[in-house]
Amino acid sequence: MRLRVATYNIRKCVGLDWRRKPERVIGVIDDLGADVVALQEADKRFGKRLAALSHAHLTDTAWTPAPLALHDGGIGWHGNAILVREGVEIEATHRIELPTLEPRGAVAADLVVNGQRLRVVGAHLGLTGGMRVRQAHRIVAALGELEPRPTVIMGDMNNWQQATGCIAVFAERYHLVPPQPTFHATRPVAALDRLAVSEDVEVLEQGVLREGAARRASDHLPLWADLKVKGSILAAVAAVATGAA
Repeated sequence: MRLRVATYNIRKCVGLDWRRKPERVIGVIDDLGADVVALQEADKRFGKRLAALSHAHLTDTAWTPAPLALHDGGIGWHGNAILVREGVEIEATHRIELPTLEPRGAVAADLVVNGQRLRVVGAHLGLTGGMRVRQAHRIVAALGELEPRPTVIMGDMNNWQQATGCIAVFAERYHLVPPQPTFHATRPVAALDRLAVSEDVEVLEQGVLREGAARRASDHLPLWADLKVKGSILAAVAAVATGAA
């Protein structure tokens, strides 16, 4: 059973026209056709750090934010949020403190998507190489402390190299999806947004949304991937039940 995930740095909903348009960002997210979307820069960086894409904006949409915020005005943590489409079950959420000189963190949600258990991790790593390496090690270590589960790690890794630094850290334990340029949206040349999966997750297809409002809604383009969880017990049970019916 195929499921689609995506990662998108929404730049606090400020587009290349320097206008803050949450509805435009929601339109791009809808265009992805994803089941789960990890967002970066989903909140404002000053004051109370309220969500740039808020619960109010998501009302009457197909999207529900995983409960990660520590205050009523947000949908995520340290700018990271995870949205799930209707029908996706959220079993648990996790916040991962990252070593940094500025507020940074990663988030995770344990989900059931189309009968398949999946852990989705969203991250936005720092601006310096050494700090990104430390942050990647922390994410890997934190995931190792949780109950094993098919996992996808995705987000804005801020790494211009294809296989060094923090990317090499993730590659020690996870399969790195081949990089695709997502930055800058006007002329994408850098694969800053990356995706990695555990060995029990198969990547069927991947791509970057380059059409329509995605070209101007943010300075990043969204990256998506179609996945299959290998040997999913829930999927097998669902198939048997369907056949019996």
